[in-house]
Amino acid sequence: MLLRHTTDEVLERTSLTINPAKTCQPVGAMYAALGLHNCLPHSHGSQGCCSYHRSALTKHYKEPVMAATSSFTEGASVFGGQANLLQAITTIFTLYNPDVIAVHTTCLSETIGDDLVQIIAKAVAEGKVPEGKHVIHASTPSYQGSHVTGFSNMAKALVTYFADPEAAKSKQITLMPGWVEPSDMRELKNLAARLGVEVTLYPDTSDVLDTPHTGKHEFYPKGGATVEQIKASGGSLAAIGMGPSASQAALEALQSKCGVPGTLLELPIGLQATDRFIDTLRTLAGVEVPQSITDERGRLLDVISDMHQYLHGKRVAIFGDPDQLVSLVEFLNLLDMKPVYIVTGTPTPQFETRIQTALGGNVPEAKIKAGLQADMYLLHQWIKQESVDLLIGNTYGKYIARDEDIPFIRHGFPILDRVGHSYFPSVGYAGAMRLLEKILGAFMDRQDRDAPEERFELTM
Repeated sequence: MLLRHTTDEVLERTSLTINPAKTCQPVGAMYAALGLHNCLPHSHGSQGCCSYHRSALTKHYKEPVMAATSSFTEGASVFGGQANLLQAITTIFTLYNPDVIAVHTTCLSETIGDDLVQIIAKAVAEGKVPEGKHVIHASTPSYQGSHVTGFSNMAKALVTYFADPEAAKSKQITLMPGWVEPSDMRELKNLAARLGVEVTLYPDTSDVLDTPHTGKHEFYPKGGATVEQIKASGGSLAAIGMGPSASQAALEALQSKCGVPGTLLELPIGLQATDRFIDTLRTLAGVEVPQSITDERGRLLDVISDMHQYLHGKRVAIFGDPDQLVSLVEFLNLLDMKPVYIVTGTPTPQFETRIQTALGGNVPEAKIKAGLQADMYLLHQWIKQESVDLLIGNTYGKYIARDEDIPFIRHGFPILDRVGHSYFPSVGYAGAMRLLEKILGAFMDRQDRDAPEERFELTM
């Protein structure tokens, strides 16, 4: 009975968002900052904001997320948060000794107009930042964009503060992965290593938010890109940004600041997108694709061809982050499925164009929407008008799936009621095979559940 009040009559809404398909910028900025080695994210706002951002990440990754806050009270809200941040910088370096404090703003500090560039400069001038340590910042007002925007802004800040235009030229390639799981970042580095290509990837949350259990708590886990690696990326042979919404700003900043030629790709989720990633790496580095990767691709194709009859013509509703959706839609289209409803709460230029390109004209009835009124309520209304065979999205989709009795696959952020997303990749050929297995499993489980006694088969 959770959402059964939802009507199938879609009325135009110009201001009201109901059950948004996104969360706020600081969550993404905090996640990106955690991809920097020995970095403590810092929320310039109230304690409540920081608690929410930390808990959102902790519940998704099932790992402790460390972050600090300026702890605004009424006084800071009226007179500004400079004194709070200056004191916080002193306290953090004294007690927690990070290499970097990565400050992101909140609604409150943005609304009152705190000048973080000036505050950080004052902290340096007053000797509050120890030699060899750094304080960086990104502007991330929660009332604009989404968590993807916040990730993008902090990723760009890493380039702005650290990439060195005088770095020695090298043959390494810089990878900017966008908002993907730690497992995905590890898989991207693994694919590059198998190709024999030297890469630096940042932000890099592998071995930060998927750390092995050792019985000992590490305040700063061993993972994350180092400041030295990001500085050296200014001398890279080339850079690849994956996902325009999350990586384009950082990619363009590296090209503008350091002259590193950049290539922007969609996230390598699914067969075709992974093909483009592998081919781009191969071409830039001048290497041959090893047989092991070719075989991996072939195994994915084998599963697709073997199980095509379970996939053909299935209608899918999908929601989440724009970069994820574009590649997922392309993969579903390759599988002869029909992504008919596609929703992202992140305001995204050219989103519909990117989706239509991914569909290749094969699903003319597809409904696509991005931005403030592209919410879970609208998605549910579309499904009520004409149902689907499968729903794909984060945990918040479980209510629609339950009320409409639709098979449901969890993908994206946040996933609060399952594990595995941070340990098993969705990118690359191996990731595509895992996605395909989950899709097939959902359909076959439903076939078993609904089969009458005389049609319940051992072999499907």
